[in-house]
Amino acid sequence: MNAEELNRLAERAWRIRRYALQMGEVQGQGYIGQALGYADVLATAYCHAMRLRPEDPAWEGRDRFLLSHGHYAIALYAAMLEAGILPVEELETYGSDDSRLPMSGMATYTPGMEISGGSLGQGLAIGVGMALGLKLKRSESFVYNSMSDGELNEGSTWEAAAGAAHHRLGNLICIVDLNRQQADGPPAQVTDYEPVHAKFAAFGWHVQRIDGNDLAAVVQAFDTARLLPGGQPRVILVDTLMGKGVPFLETRDKNHFIRVDPPEWQQAIAVLDAARPEFAARLAAGQRAAGAC
Repeated sequence: MNAEELNRLAERAWRIRRYALQMGEVQGQGYIGQALGYADVLATAYCHAMRLRPEDPAWEGRDRFLLSHGHYAIALYAAMLEAGILPVEELETYGSDDSRLPMSGMATYTPGMEISGGSLGQGLAIGVGMALGLKLKRSESFVYNSMSDGELNEGSTWEAAAGAAHHRLGNLICIVDLNRQQADGPPAQVTDYEPVHAKFAAFGWHVQRIDGNDLAAVVQAFDTARLLPGGQPRVILVDTLMGKGVPFLETRDKNHFIRVDPPEWQQAIAVLDAARPEFAARLAAGQRAAGAC
């Protein structure tokens, strides 16, 4: 990816962050720290790596993206808004009655949402089943399972990891968000998952660990995972910073769910706009970044 393409993708990630903040303001709450931290990963997935038809989210030839950590739905909706799967006007309905954007991801409500997530530790097992089915059909589609580091505490995750290696599911790519926050506190104090790189490798996976807020590194990791030959399942471990892009949220004391006071939503949006005024100007003019997505 050249510098111009990378800059366009950075604009996509910036817009995903902004959309997430706008949705959070609608309800006055949301897992906004995770959304800001994970935006670079989602921009890469939806606007660079994945095969999609935004006008036909159920297209059989699509890549599947499973949101195992269903509480990240606000982040995924923002990515699907940017990808054109959902109309931008719907962000104002986030979490409201009869909205297609409920606060936790549900496949029955939202076009493009592959599974109902939130019962943590289930997504990878579902992904193994989907990937095996696609392999038996000789499909070229990939299954991406997106999960949180808290899910590494779940035994079902490691059963699925063993199954993926056994069935040689080279069409399965797992992304684990290592933001070091879960509901009961830092994972190191709950059930420490380190050394997570060595654990996945021992289960027979191809493992990459990167800075999930270094967009170039994220792109390279996705490209490597897709192009790797053979039947080895692939995992990308992404170290992310909750609140990324909004300094006063990056440094806030947080435990899984960041408290955002009413005036701070617009303050956070203003910080994003000030950091990339050229992106803000194009958004105000109704222009979108050129290229895929």
